Amino acid sequence: MTGRNIALLTGGISAEREPSLASGRVCAEALKEADYRVRVIDAGPDLAETLREEKADAVFNALHGVWGEDGVVQGLLEWLRIPYTHSGVLASALAMNKEKAKTFFRAAGLPVAESFTASRREAARKHLMTPPYVAKPIGQGSSVGVYIVAQGRNDPPRALESEEWDYGEEIMLERYVPGQEITCAVLDGESLGVMELIPAKGFYDYSAKYDEGGARHVVPAALDSGLYHEIEDIACLAHKALGCRSITRADFRYDGETKRLVLLEINTQPGMTELSLVPELASHAGMTMPELTRWIVEDASCSR
Repeated sequence: MTGRNIALLTGGISAEREPSLASGRVCAEALKEADYRVRVIDAGPDLAETLREEKADAVFNALHGVWGEDGVVQGLLEWLRIPYTHSGVLASALAMNKEKAKTFFRAAGLPVAESFTASRREAARKHLMTPPYVAKPIGQGSSVGVYIVAQGRNDPPRALESEEWDYGEEIMLERYVPGQEITCAVLDGESLGVMELIPAKGFYDYSAKYDEGGARHVVPAALDSGLYHEIEDIACLAHKALGCRSITRADFRYDGETKRLVLLEINTQPGMTELSLVPELASHAGMTMPELTRWIVEDASCSR
């Protein structure tokens, strides 16, 4: 598709709008450097009409969060029959719903933490799981709305019943697993490498992801070779279990004391900002940003 017209979707209406705009800026520059003609589109209610008028050869999806990452915009692109990047409708919808994704991971024999779904208001009034546990939205990314409930805490997070809560009525309660934060990128079913994330404070939350100095990235992760390859294998199996395409990123926790490794989730639209993990892992694997975005856009199709 060198020299052809690419519509790059960015922004959108989710809680991850700002990270998406940042991803869009980086990807647009990389695609231009790779000799594509790029039209950046801030995705809004008129997206279908805009895309019809644009007549792009392919769509590069740089949206994050609900509407752009959960199968909705993928369904629109299937309807319009415009080739698009990343995973298709079903894989995107499954990956975005953390509890449903776990059903597939369990069926594939992959290690996941104990969890169940509950009403956010009920979970705000009493402990539905004995601490320590994590309370998180089922269908959000970038760690928005995530609370770690420490062992010995008397009350659950009251913010879960706030009128300002905008992350859905159902949440997931998940057994907290202490230890290292690990991530692994997968491109076309093959690992791009494993990284350890060391937040400046707390856990790898929104601030650690997007603020300069929020976290230290160790590439490659300083793990023994057996564990390193196990993480790569699980990330690739998770990618396959949900039927993902193109690029994904799987997130893990590893408790060195108990030697317990758990798969937390898989991201079908991983961040592509200056501080994002996938570009850094790709770079360590010898792939420049223009090369990475070229690969992703050349893989664009419908019926994914």
